[in-house]
Amino acid sequence: MDKVTLAWMAFSVYLVVTMWLGIRGRKKTTSFASFALGQRDMGPILVGITLSASIASTATFVINPGFVYQHGLSAFLHFAVASPLGVILALVIFSRGFRKHGIKTAALTLPQWIKERYQSRAMGGYFAVLNLLLSITFMVLIVKGSALVMQHTLQIGYMPSVLIIVGVVFSYIFVGGTYAHAYTNAFQGLIMAFVALLLVFSGYEYFGDGVGTMMDRLAAIDPNLVLATNPASPLFSNVWEVFICCFIISMGLVCQPHILMKALYLKNDSDLNRYLLVGAVVNIIFAAILVVGFYARLKFPTPIAQDSVMAVYISQSFGSVNGVLISVALLAAGMSTLDGILVGASSIFANDIFLEFFGHRVLKKGSVEDKQQWGLKASRYMLIAMGIVSIILALNPPKLVGIFAQVGVYGLTAASLVPIAAGIFLRNLPVRWVFAAAVVGPLVHFGFYFYKVWMTSDVYNPSVSASLGIVAAALVLAAGMWLAQRSELQVTERVKA
Repeated sequence: MDKVTLAWMAFSVYLVVTMWLGIRGRKKTTSFASFALGQRDMGPILVGITLSASIASTATFVINPGFVYQHGLSAFLHFAVASPLGVILALVIFSRGFRKHGIKTAALTLPQWIKERYQSRAMGGYFAVLNLLLSITFMVLIVKGSALVMQHTLQIGYMPSVLIIVGVVFSYIFVGGTYAHAYTNAFQGLIMAFVALLLVFSGYEYFGDGVGTMMDRLAAIDPNLVLATNPASPLFSNVWEVFICCFIISMGLVCQPHILMKALYLKNDSDLNRYLLVGAVVNIIFAAILVVGFYARLKFPTPIAQDSVMAVYISQSFGSVNGVLISVALLAAGMSTLDGILVGASSIFANDIFLEFFGHRVLKKGSVEDKQQWGLKASRYMLIAMGIVSIILALNPPKLVGIFAQVGVYGLTAASLVPIAAGIFLRNLPVRWVFAAAVVGPLVHFGFYFYKVWMTSDVYNPSVSASLGIVAAALVLAAGMWLAQRSELQVTERVKA
């Protein structure tokens, strides 16, 4: 049996299982609330694996090894060390407080959580629109990366690959919502973990004489590949770019709807620690896959296209059975994050835009059940619209889709981290200053990023501009809190006088 036939057979089995899981999810999706968040009845192992699979997208499995291939150790420290440390720390310190307030207010989405926490309808609407606009950039990365893998694996064109990926993922989320997302992600996450370990151990031959020997071989290709900070890289040339900004940004990435909201899937507060432990362990396994970028550079010292590194490495390094299994896992990596983003984005549109701002006009005399059903319809209509947009953009993607996705998602991070962290840990916050921080963060990020690109006419590390945006947002909130306290003190002094 040839490799392509075997690939089609394996992919067909994978599709059958995921669609079956999606149909299983449909049985429990009886209202908009169950579509958006489930019925808060899932176990910690299921949710922990779902969390990790949502975090480890096509970027981790397909795109980021290309950065390691191109930039060496500095990119590895950025993506495989600083990033998981930031994610795990943020999950540990944010999840309990976020869950507590989310349960108290019965929040179905992240913008609703923010709206209820600050009692600001405008802020909730702002975050809803921001999430919808910026999540599309990450969707394009996932669709393109998965389509590249499918091209190499199934030997079909790029356009059919895009159509299959969008059609499959959007279909099972359309049917089963959050339950389909959780069930399929658990299945996909187990495949991904096994294959991640298989890929990590695929380069054992390069460690035959120790890590030092492997580093020497890389240095012979390019001495900059073995430096913790790569002076020749426009992305990872100093400690700030390599480690600090990535650590800050990774903490902020947890504040995306398809990640932080997972804490609300759980049955009980007592499940939280096990959920976090499972999520952390699996996330570390996924991060280890970045070492394949080193293997690929040793195997292909003559540069190849950065975004195609993983697909080429797999096709050249594995036999039929293992190669097919790995390729299916890479597709699973993309789909597992894409479906989480879809659930979050479509639920945000229905809950925080349609029902919040238009529902009272459309459903003046409607019951709660009527509103739930209209919310479910709106979320599904939004899925169709997002599918069309994803296809259009994926068929005409930017040159470096990894950078394109980071610029968009990091803008959301620059807006979200400070308001969410402050909302969890602080009380009596001046709402207008929290809102100002949420606006300043992405403005600084986008302004600084595009200024640097315009000035240098080269790629620029968006985690640097986004981390500056987060710092600016924190300073704005700190200044606002100081001014508010001073104003209250002056009022108190006047009253006493």
